[in-house]
Amino acid sequence: MSDLEYDSPVIVNEPGLWSDKGWTARVIKNQDDDGWAVEMILDGEPEPALVGPWTMGRDKKNPKPLDAFAFSTLVKTASEVIRRHEQHQHAMLHKSISVDMPDGRINVTLKIVPDEDSPYALLAACDEDGEQLAQVRVGPEFKFNTASATAWIEDEFRKPGTDESQ
Repeated sequence: MSDLEYDSPVIVNEPGLWSDKGWTARVIKNQDDDGWAVEMILDGEPEPALVGPWTMGRDKKNPKPLDAFAFSTLVKTASEVIRRHEQHQHAMLHKSISVDMPDGRINVTLKIVPDEDSPYALLAACDEDGEQLAQVRVGPEFKFNTASATAWIEDEFRKPGTDESQ
């Protein structure tokens, strides 16, 4: 066998299992009732990105077989679930506030770095042109709001919680 044969993705089109385009759809017994469910797993991921109810077949006992249209719809839906999750994660880790000061607007950001051993956050300030004015490392629990951003600016960007004037 050539290397090309090993590298090409396996396409499976079976009534209860479809695999293509980096996704696998598998019809499974619904844990909550007598019906069926379908799980969508992105290649390389240990957990399904999406698990949802699946239609019964005409005999009202067995699941309806997967088909190209259903698989395409499931891929689109599962991809959207992942995209929303990534957007939510980004929003949780990246916060931004604009503060109007006498010399102009200052954009203050907080970027949380979720390191397993030593998480931290970077507090940064930029002027209206995007030029960085300051950046300090703070704890991931730093309370980021308009009041704390304004206080940091007014304290000449000294690291919050320290008294560097002594």
